[in-house]
Amino acid sequence: MALLNVNNIEVIYHDVILVLKGLSLTVPEGAIVALLGANGAGKSTTLKAVSGLLHAEDGHVTDGSIEFDGTRIDRWSAERIVKKGVFQVMEGRRVFEDLTVRENLIVAAHTVGRRSQVAEGVDRVYAYFPRLKERERGLAGYLSGGEQQMLVIGRALMAQPRLILMDEPSLGLSPLLVSEIFEIIERISREEGKAILLVEQNARMALEIASHGYVMENGKIVLDDSTAKLKENEDIKMFYLGLTEMGEKRSYRDVKHYKRRKRWLS
Repeated sequence: MALLNVNNIEVIYHDVILVLKGLSLTVPEGAIVALLGANGAGKSTTLKAVSGLLHAEDGHVTDGSIEFDGTRIDRWSAERIVKKGVFQVMEGRRVFEDLTVRENLIVAAHTVGRRSQVAEGVDRVYAYFPRLKERERGLAGYLSGGEQQMLVIGRALMAQPRLILMDEPSLGLSPLLVSEIFEIIERISREEGKAILLVEQNARMALEIASHGYVMENGKIVLDDSTAKLKENEDIKMFYLGLTEMGEKRSYRDVKHYKRRKRWLS
């Protein structure tokens, strides 16, 4: 069953800049879905359209609709969407630097209510991220980049969402930390039953943990399939996994852009 349905949406910024053009995608209940694409393709805008954060940047869904759990939400405020069960983990590890780790987590639980639930939520986050438990009284601004990424994911869990939108969780992290973060993301989906829409430049890692993937280009979906099939697609191998048919590394510049689009759109 689809938890999120994005139906042929168009997004315009400042009433003049068309960013998304007839974009559609679905996220099933409890599944991880990857959204791939080059910088500027419209991936982050897609997440903000779902979470309601477009409004803060003078962006609007001007056509189509977004439905979450059968209810249309594209005209709702971001706060109302969070209460409905959608939480966005922003790119860039935006923590409250002058608050402690524990305080950062508690702030994210403002929609939960009872103190007992908040305490249980904190304990659950620490079970996934023991390092945060060790640093719980320290200021978030002094955490390493990996620890801050753990903290923002932990904050998402505190809000008890059904759908988590993740924007570039691997950004700026070492390969070892990237593997650790992605293992935990997969565990959270599996053990907590959370659906995750994952925007990620590291296509290899994204396709490993997701069940379905979409590829964006110039504000449109140009390809979607199961991740098993996407990993065997020659265009994906060449442009996102860095492999040719011979298993060699290859640059984007080595192949004309129009050939890729022609194959994807044929």
